[in-house]
Amino acid sequence: MAHHNNTACRMYEARYPDVGMVVMVSVKRITDVGVYVSLIEYNNIEGMILLSELDRHRIRSVSSLVKVGQQFPVNVLRVDRDKGYVDMSKRKVSMEDVQECEERYGKSKLVHSIMRHVAETLSANLEDLYTAIGWPLYHKYGHAYDAFKLIAKDPDPILDSLTREVKEVCEDGEKAVPLVSHEVKNLLVKNIRHKMASQPVKICATVEIKCYQFDGVLHIQRAMTKAQGAGNEDCPVKMALIAAPLYVISTQTLDKNQGLLVIANAIKTCSEEIEACNGKLLIKEAPRVVSEREEMQLLSEEEDGTNMDDEV
Repeated sequence: MAHHNNTACRMYEARYPDVGMVVMVSVKRITDVGVYVSLIEYNNIEGMILLSELDRHRIRSVSSLVKVGQQFPVNVLRVDRDKGYVDMSKRKVSMEDVQECEERYGKSKLVHSIMRHVAETLSANLEDLYTAIGWPLYHKYGHAYDAFKLIAKDPDPILDSLTREVKEVCEDGEKAVPLVSHEVKNLLVKNIRHKMASQPVKICATVEIKCYQFDGVLHIQRAMTKAQGAGNEDCPVKMALIAAPLYVISTQTLDKNQGLLVIANAIKTCSEEIEACNGKLLIKEAPRVVSEREEMQLLSEEEDGTNMDDEV
């Protein structure tokens, strides 16, 4: 019988991330020394962000910057595999790092939920399943998600390459047993097709935020943190600077209507916070569903210095 821990497993073959990698963490507790986090992609092993590594600016209050349960990408500074601790930095993460990490994590999370569902349904050990299927696909395709997309269309060529045979000792010598049984294969394909069909939508809004008060940058940062706090697990809110004073507020969700509501609420929260500091938020582009291509275009267009003031 499978005990519940059979489905606890890291997402990648390596037990620890390498120094310099950017990984997704969740805030567990906040202390005087720093913030304790769990590394979501590495079976929630513990990591630590020293206060000095939290923000580029001097911190007045940690609680205005991070909240328990919040998720964000961090940079790995040190890994002590023997003692099992990881030091990390939130300060040293660039905008590109954030995007790259979020994209990878989104894919890994989907792969993980499919793998876990198969393991739970068959009372199999999740790590065994990763060893047989998940990690070889990561090696071969860069990301198992990309392999899953191909499997959804035509499973056999990819999955048959995984039927590495293992030798099992039995009474009359050894016999070769395929690593991936038909049962596992069929359930996996069924799950991939089901999960890959419901693709998340991306919802974006563009806003202009100005605050001429002394410390205006800090007020804007605080307003951004408040906006991100308006998200939830199904609709996490991200906020990014395009080119001052323009910011994009976005979420990725399976539920379009909930996403639109969450983004509207995030804008309202952000607006109230910045107005309390004599600042102003203007909606330049109302919340709408965008394709990934549009989003990239939006970010690059505005980096090219397209002037949006003409529309006002």
